[in-house]
Amino acid sequence: MKQQLLRSLPKIDELLMHPLIVEQLAFVPRELTADIIREVIQETRTAILSMDEKALSEAQPIHVEGLVQAILEQIAEESAYSLKRVINTTGVVLHTNLGRSLLPSSMMAHMADVATGYSTLEFDIDNGKRGSRYSHIEKLLCRITGAEAALVVNNNAAAVLLALNTAANG
Repeated sequence: MKQQLLRSLPKIDELLMHPLIVEQLAFVPRELTADIIREVIQETRTAILSMDEKALSEAQPIHVEGLVQAILEQIAEESAYSLKRVINTTGVVLHTNLGRSLLPSSMMAHMADVATGYSTLEFDIDNGKRGSRYSHIEKLLCRITGAEAALVVNNNAAAVLLALNTAANG
């Protein structure tokens, strides 16, 4: 009975040609889809091999549609965005686990506009040469803080390292 169930498992190429899976190939890379199909087939194979006599006697035939549904669910799970919007009810305004400070929608619109094309990230239009990515914020930070110079890093560890390095250099 086990051998009969195992032989009834469809080939990966057959599942890749199933119309519902072909639809997904427009959105999900073929390699990822094939990997997920292999995983679902292997999980099914393992389940069959672990069946005892009672479970085997009650086992239903393997239906391609059931496998396809399991594959589609796994594709949806693996291709879903992991970052999700939440409501901060902690009472902590700048919560490091919840994305820190919020950005205004006008800034997000500008960032989306710039991020979907080429930008002047490290290019100085005035002199037509390579620029500095810090030039976009340094002047503003100096004005706000009264500092002589400013540097932006992407995390606290980098800031601490730079501060300690500067202090250690006298």
